[in-house]
Amino acid sequence: MSDVPEAKPPVVTPVRVVTPLRVVIALCLIAPFVAMLWVGSYAKVDPTFIGIPFFYWYQMLWVLLSTALTVTAYQLWQRDQRARATTKGGTDA
Repeated sequence: MSDVPEAKPPVVTPVRVVTPLRVVIALCLIAPFVAMLWVGSYAKVDPTFIGIPFFYWYQMLWVLLSTALTVTAYQLWQRDQRARATTKGGTDA
């Protein structure tokens, strides 16, 4: 009806959602859950560590490991977001 040409949508390059870095992040976050949900692997008394049964010190060890893995995942996520922002032209932070 009108002589105004239709506007074409801008060409957007596809961004990969699953990258090797994001797989490493996911593994860092999933590992503590798998370790704690697999109770049969640590439901025993021996070996003891300074008199503490394996069942307890194994879980406490995973508290420290989970913290380290979460911090690692967070730092990797920040690196991934910075890399994506620079490839998009620096508009997203």
